[in-house]
Parts: sequence; structure tokens; C-alpha cells
Amino acid sequence: MASPKIKLNNGNEIPIIGLGTWQSKPDEVINAVEYALKEAGYRHIDCAWAYDNEKEVGEGIRRSGVPRSEIFLTSKLWCTHHGRVEAALDETLANLGTDYLDLYLVHWPIHLNPNGNHPKFPTRPDGSRDVLTDWKIRDTWAQMEAVLAKGKVRAIGVSNFSERILEQDLLPYAKVVPAVNQVELHLYNPQLKLVEYLKSKGIVPQAYSPLGSTNSPLLEDETAGALAKKYELSPADILLGYLVAKDIVTLPKSVNPKRIKSNIEGALAAAKKLTKEDVEKLDGVAASGKQMRLIQPPWGVDLGFDNWPVRVQGRD
Repeated sequence: MASPKIKLNNGNEIPIIGLGTWQSKPDEVINAVEYALKEAGYRHIDCAWAYDNEKEVGEGIRRSGVPRSEIFLTSKLWCTHHGRVEAALDETLANLGTDYLDLYLVHWPIHLNPNGNHPKFPTRPDGSRDVLTDWKIRDTWAQMEAVLAKGKVRAIGVSNFSERILEQDLLPYAKVVPAVNQVELHLYNPQLKLVEYLKSKGIVPQAYSPLGSTNSPLLEDETAGALAKKYELSPADILLGYLVAKDIVTLPKSVNPKRIKSNIEGALAAAKKLTKEDVEKLDGVAASGKQMRLIQPPWGVDLGFDNWPVRVQGRD
């Protein structure tokens, strides 16, 4: 089933549903990507250097037989690489076996010490994350703009950026407005103000963890369950369709062929059936006492998000 597309601020189009690959084991992700592209109609794959499975994602793409030109491929710049964007991108391109990305994102507005005690998560002696607090995110973004100008990527964007960081630290210095902002968005963390802000700036919101994370309570939610019953769909269909109905690019992750297929088909079916009143009802679920973030790395830095207390690894 083909996914509808949304236009980005540079005129390119992005399929509204993509396959997420976070926490997908390398051996499983080859088959998941191949199946999603070959059998389930996906044309959008979301990956990242930090997921440690880019090579396998690339292998899945090759095995699918779907031409690269038909696939929207996203990857992300990791936190230890902010000082060497082009070199990090070249490594990602080599891993994936492609000469361009459709979208390259700054994974977090955090620069971790590239010369620290770990390639991905360096820590200080007290156990807290080794964040370079004097680094300016605008210096990362200037390098992102440079790889865009070179044609190595077709669009650039951000991930896990709050309105405050965009307003204060990036947009005033940017020549290119980010095409997207990929953040945790779901029924219990709808971030309504942030989504409205992004749309006002021409930045497409993308949802990671749209079904929550492992053992998430979202699938048991009564409001979503009632709508699923009403429309003869599954709760997962409603959770995904709720985001798609709001023109949010949605990235469900699975390595199970049946769920990979049902995620795209169910999301599109639900998005068509949900009324304006249904969406408004779902928008109100978190505010009724169910607000919950599921992804909160202990960066020890205030990222400017609502409902995200600062946590410090080694101290909390």
C-alpha cells in the first residue's frame, strides 16, 4: 500500500509513513527493510548512525530490489560528531551503500566529547554525560548546510529540538530552515504547542515511538480502544492514524512482517475514518492525566521541553 506524501519546505516530498529502525537488531533489520519495501509498500526508511545497523539497512534495501530513487532514506548525525559533519555523513553513506541521503538530521541538540571515554556515550569521572556545553548548535548547522549545498543530502533537519532551542540557538543563524523536526510524539505525549509552532515555521513534525516503547501503556488506552472498536480497527491503527490525520510523518518500528504491513495499512485506514471530533478527543487524552514521555536520556542539560525534568546520569 503506497503512503501519501507531504511536501517539505524545499519542495521535495516525504512519505507520511516510514519504517523506524531504532533497537532493531542487525540480523532482523535486513529482513524487516527488505519486507517493508518489497511486500508492504513502504518507500521511506528512517535510520541513524547511532542505531548500529546502517550496513544492514543498506543490505535490506539492496535485497528488496526497489530502486534507490524510489526510496526516501533518512539518517542522523550522532552527538559525538558535531565537529565533523561531512566525515560522519560519508561514513553513513558508505554504511548504507548510497551516494546521497534524502534527509539528514541532527540527532540531538547535544555535542558530546568526541575525544571522550566512549565513542557514543562518553562520561565524566562522576558518571554524568560528557557534554561540551560551550558548543554552539549553529556551528553544527552551518556544516549541515554545507553538505546540503554539495548535494550529498537532499534535505536537512533536526531531531529532539524544542521550540526554545530552535528559536534561540538555530533559526536566527540558519540560512536553511530545517525541513523536519523528529521528536517523540504519541497519544500520551502529543506536544500540541510544539507541533503548532513547527507548522507555523514550515517545519514538518515527525513522530518517533508513535506506539510508545516496549511494554508501553498506549495500546491499552480506553479512548483509543473505543475508537478502534467503533471503526473495526486495532488500537495500534488508531494510535498511528491519529498522527497521520494531523499531517505528522509517522515512523512505527517493527521487525515483524505482519505488524510492518498492518502498521502502514491500519494507519492509513484509521486516518481516513477518524473525524475532526475524534482527533480532538485524542488530543485531550494526555492532558486528562496521562501525559507521559517514554524517551528521556539523562543528558544533564535542559533541552527546553515541557514535561521533561533534567536528569543527570550517575546522580539520579
